[in-house]
Amino acid sequence: MITGIKHIIFDLGGVLLNIDYMLTEKAFVDAGVKHFAQLYSQMQQSDIFDRWETGRMTRQEFISTMQQAADTPLTEAQVLHAWNAMLLDFPIRRLQILQQLRLHYDLLLLSNTNEIHEEVFNNTLMQAHGFPNIGVFFDRVYMSHRVGLRKPMPEIFERVLEENGLKAAQTLFIDDSPQHIAAASALGIQTIYLEKGMTIEKDVFRPKTPTDQ
Repeated sequence: MITGIKHIIFDLGGVLLNIDYMLTEKAFVDAGVKHFAQLYSQMQQSDIFDRWETGRMTRQEFISTMQQAADTPLTEAQVLHAWNAMLLDFPIRRLQILQQLRLHYDLLLLSNTNEIHEEVFNNTLMQAHGFPNIGVFFDRVYMSHRVGLRKPMPEIFERVLEENGLKAAQTLFIDDSPQHIAAASALGIQTIYLEKGMTIEKDVFRPKTPTDQ
């Protein structure tokens, strides 16, 4: 049972931002990277993506690497289109929930991401809802490519706790990847695992009904 929460750490993709990994996989396969599923998935990634998401690979190096992985020549535009295909939308209800929660809790964002996706999802947020970047909803933002660490490394959770003076037992972490949930739980952080089909607006922060009283 979730009790005594003062701080909430949110994942981004699959929790706040709708994503579909299969769209990116299909786009790369169609473009000639036939073994893309072996390189990247929600559960496991190759060293290429580990380096990319921890800032140890430049944008151009990433694009070149994906071009080299293809069976046919790929343009930079094709790589970007395929890589960004997974990024969908920010439902307005989720943004409203963040605004409401921030009145009562410390809110932090912890995302495994990269500079290309950061640029695109912030642009999506601006065009759809008029907010300049996802950071406006949080007290602190941790993006893997900026801090050089990524989930499920325990070091990234420890850093978030230490830098913000958070007690693990008073902290809730919400994520849609079981390996990330397991890493946080091992440190004593309370967790909510958003299984496939679950959303924060439907299953976590839903409005109270008479039966909840």
